[in-house]
Amino acid sequence: MTVLTLKQANLIINTAVHIARELNLSPLTVVVLDTAGHIKAMQREDGASMIRQQIATAKAWGAVNMGVSSRSLAGVAAQRPDFMNALIDVAGGKIMPVPGGVLIRDSENNLLGAVGISGDVSDQDERCAIAGIEAVGFFAVV
Repeated sequence: MTVLTLKQANLIINTAVHIARELNLSPLTVVVLDTAGHIKAMQREDGASMIRQQIATAKAWGAVNMGVSSRSLAGVAAQRPDFMNALIDVAGGKIMPVPGGVLIRDSENNLLGAVGISGDVSDQDERCAIAGIEAVGFFAVV
């Protein structure tokens, strides 16, 4: 089975930040988690607010622990708000059901972790996460 390395996690982050700068987005915080939900790598751009780390982590943590993107969790929240509120409570507030948390899978569809980004609008955060994941040859699942 493929393992997400620190080198790959850092390339994901660097690519996501590079794309954000090309698009002139607000400063980002990018978090890469392993399959257990532990931080593999994290960077906060100059100017990104302090709470962005918690938001980015919650996007990725919810994705990796529920097995779906945070965009999918947003859909669940819209359709079943009571369930989502209970889930967030059970998870100790560690889930952020908005786009920007993207699963990382290898070519055999094995789950390797998740990327969470916060700083700009959620769709742009997600766009940068996808670019970072694809830059290392993995597959982004949104």
